[in-house]
Amino acid sequence: MSGTHLKQLCEDTHNRLKKVGMELERFLNQVTLASLVQKSGDPEEYETYYRNYLSDLRHLLVYSENAYEKIGVCLRRARFNEEFAEEALYQVYHTCVNNFYYPKGEVYDEDGRYSYTGQDAIIFRKEVTPELRALTVSLSKVFEQMRDDLQYYETDYITKRRMQSTSH
Repeated sequence: MSGTHLKQLCEDTHNRLKKVGMELERFLNQVTLASLVQKSGDPEEYETYYRNYLSDLRHLLVYSENAYEKIGVCLRRARFNEEFAEEALYQVYHTCVNNFYYPKGEVYDEDGRYSYTGQDAIIFRKEVTPELRALTVSLSKVFEQMRDDLQYYETDYITKRRMQSTSH
């Protein structure tokens, strides 16, 4: 991958992570577990579900903020370090993107078949509040772009690193 393309990919990813961070922070600052449960009816049914959901969102916020900072360092350096940038993008893919699509609390799944129909690919385990649905769907669009852009780092980057370590 050329240095110019890599730098552009870092800039795009940096902007997307900023958007993710802002959306997550705004939502998490406004919502409480009690308010979500109250809007959804049966407290016994929803309390654990929303607790897991909020926990996943908080983790995703931390991962996204950390990745945002690391990519920001890449972009601010006087001389663009391609190896550092590739490592940062690899971390974005494996922490941020994977944690969005595979939440620890398993509060939703992605059904890839829907992405071809133009429908939302996120399938919620339980009916959620409209605000939480809107946030998750909005984030899915950003993470889908990042996943498409960073797919290279799922396999090729690891192969490249292994080849470098065996040749030394």
